[in-house]
Amino acid sequence: MDVTPRLADADADPDADGRTSARGGRRRGGRGLLSVGIVVLLLGAAGFLLVKQLGDATVYYRNADAAVRDKAELGDRRFRIQGTFVGSKRDVGNAVAFTIAFNGVKVPILHTGSEPAMFRPGIPVVAEGRWSADGTTFLSDRIDVKHSETYRAKNPGRVGNAP
Repeated sequence: MDVTPRLADADADPDADGRTSARGGRRRGGRGLLSVGIVVLLLGAAGFLLVKQLGDATVYYRNADAAVRDKAELGDRRFRIQGTFVGSKRDVGNAVAFTIAFNGVKVPILHTGSEPAMFRPGIPVVAEGRWSADGTTFLSDRIDVKHSETYRAKNPGRVGNAP
């Protein structure tokens, strides 16, 4: 029979409650708390990144009058501006300049990129982009044309079941 003391018994050291750990010294109850803290920290960081990404991906929508009113708040942030194409368009290099209006407020737009087939004066449009550095022109790289109910009624085969 072996009478050599076991390592756990030899290194045992009672803690404040009289309990002992196999390694000696106080029990490490903080290890579980540390794990929970790390998980909470990681979940918080993931949540922050998700909210940040969704916030950056969100493109705000403004009518032309509200976009002009909120110009300082919008700054150089990307958003969508809505209005009716008024006047005419003119080519400026590889861009197109035109004006939209909403509630009596006109906004000059400089658009680079393709134009929708229905793009013409009198049609409501939504342009996506940002204010120029001097805040006088909306710089657009995407235009969507809004079809009226009259167009849908006259051309049902062209719009299909679109809402």
